Amino acid sequence: MPPTTRRPGGIRRTALAAAVAATAVLFTAGPAAAHVEVQSDDAQALAQNVELTFSAESESGTAGISELRVILPEGLEPTDVTYGEGPEGWKLTANKDGFTVKGTAVKVGEDAELSVVVRQLPDAKELVFKTLQTYSDGKVDRWIELGESGGDGHGHGNTAPVLKLKAAAPGAEPVSPSPSEAESESASPTPSAEPTEPSASPAAQATADDDSGLSAGAWTGIGAGVIVVAGGAFYLVRRQGRAQE
Repeated sequence: MPPTTRRPGGIRRTALAAAVAATAVLFTAGPAAAHVEVQSDDAQALAQNVELTFSAESESGTAGISELRVILPEGLEPTDVTYGEGPEGWKLTANKDGFTVKGTAVKVGEDAELSVVVRQLPDAKELVFKTLQTYSDGKVDRWIELGESGGDGHGHGNTAPVLKLKAAAPGAEPVSPSPSEAESESASPTPSAEPTEPSASPAAQATADDDSGLSAGAWTGIGAGVIVVAGGAFYLVRRQGRAQE
């Protein structure tokens, strides 16, 4: 049986296929692109007391993650969020448009994971949580783009984490605003001026004058009495003078 020979074209095709397969293996074995995710077991519109978990992957080989700043989507207020768990020593601070959780940086190359509890999820199909991820060396990964538009692969302009929501349960309704939120929305009462003493009426002023001394009427009466007494004395003196003549 004559020996089998391969055509040069078949050899070239085999080598090309092998190269493509090797390249695919190399890309698969490489590190996955870093990102921030948000997840919840109760991702349903109008659900109450829902725990959200944020997972931030590290892409730095020299610095650890030290802070996550989350911008809340429409329908959620900073007063609706309380801290759950996170890296040791990290604390939550409310911002005007969301919240920040930060503390001592985690180990280099280690992912950061934390959870918050939301009072009630809004009635929506999905929620976008734009997030800024800060490292101990000051580098910031900005996960703020919407949809599939963003990303240069290095944490600047990458896609924001999105939480898909199931439809609200039958009969579910929005709860009333939290007390602190209602207080901030209501107008603060304008402090009233210190009460001033009312100006004295003419009658009151007259009473005050009476208390400080004799009234004008009293002085008039006294003057009239003096005149009468003086006139009587003059009359008696004159009468006595005539009697002696």
